[in-house]
Amino acid sequence: MMNIPALFRCRSCGSATLSPVVSLGAMPLANALVTREEIERGTPIYPLDVVFCQACSLVQITETVPPEELFGEYLYFSSYSTTLLAHTATLATRLIAERRLDASSLVVELASNDGYLLRNYAAAGIPVLGIEPARNIARVAAEEHGIPTISEFFSTALAAQMAARGERADLLHAHNVLAHVADLNGFVAGIATVLKPSGIAVLEMPYVKDMIEQCEFDTIYHEHLCYFSLTALTALFARHGLSIRHVERLAIHGGSLRIFAGPAAGGRHEASVEALLADEASCGLRAATYYQDFGRRVLAVRDKLLAKLTELKGQGKTVAAYGAAAKCTVLLNFCAVGPDQIAFVVDANPHKVGRYVPGVGLPIEPPAKLLESQPDYTLLLVWNIATEVLAQQAEYQRRGGRFMRVIPAPELL
Repeated sequence: MMNIPALFRCRSCGSATLSPVVSLGAMPLANALVTREEIERGTPIYPLDVVFCQACSLVQITETVPPEELFGEYLYFSSYSTTLLAHTATLATRLIAERRLDASSLVVELASNDGYLLRNYAAAGIPVLGIEPARNIARVAAEEHGIPTISEFFSTALAAQMAARGERADLLHAHNVLAHVADLNGFVAGIATVLKPSGIAVLEMPYVKDMIEQCEFDTIYHEHLCYFSLTALTALFARHGLSIRHVERLAIHGGSLRIFAGPAAGGRHEASVEALLADEASCGLRAATYYQDFGRRVLAVRDKLLAKLTELKGQGKTVAAYGAAAKCTVLLNFCAVGPDQIAFVVDANPHKVGRYVPGVGLPIEPPAKLLESQPDYTLLLVWNIATEVLAQQAEYQRRGGRFMRVIPAPELL
């Protein structure tokens, strides 16, 4: 049962007409991987409830954890995903040509992480500027990769300072960050301020339709405050004088949108925008009824996973997991899967190795641990990069190890 806080209002339009979607209960912060000492002290937990705004169609959680607590120090480095590196390199090559970028241009990225995207532009001789609030990651971007980086949260104030210094963007990237922003209107207003009149903003974010239809409940966590449809995005950007001119659906991250937005006076919607808006209207995504079955399907995934793990344990089989990502924390905590069912989790990011998954206390080991221990089964929790992981772990599979994905339903690969 979900109780929507009495004072909570839609993060985009301010409406109080909110309908419940699903409650995942109380949950630790998904990326706050802990030490043994922190486990002993206790891990903070927060409600994780999702609602739908009947006024503007935005899907969102009701809890706002202070961003300093979430992002001040961060252990997610984009460069450890070869899938993501290839994805962004292809996009940068395309946009350099389409936008005719050169040494007189400026490319800005909001939430630039370790410079994984901006490096492509810098290598082509195009000036770049990253905005990355996580201090440890901003240092890596600047010191190891030579990407000029401002270590602050992007805001209307910072946008005004940048514009006053002449740091206005011909091209602005914001990938998988809009969902993390509590002040949506301030963030989008800042984009409008930083863009040149001829500039374009390219944003990527998980698509709520894919999340619902594929039962991707493990992408719901406290960093992800919002889950966007094009309907909700169009209203948000129009409020700040920006027009979404083009949209593309992507397979990455379980299904994403890539939008191209610019000053409303500079262009009109293309056919791609009108087509997707029409699709969202026809499938019912703008109504609360579209989301009503989601909670039941989430519970079915949990029940099937627990039944499978119980069966394997009864057969004397050993089980591990691959991927100490945010998805891992959410799924294991919601399903109450811990050391009794799984021996350990492996992850390719050395910054995570030696820590523990919050809430369930599973140790995080390097991928080599799979070959050392050769568990019978490994839950593939980072299903969004399944092809990459399966290729890397060919030897584990050759020796008889089996991977099992959990989302959208438990199945052997």
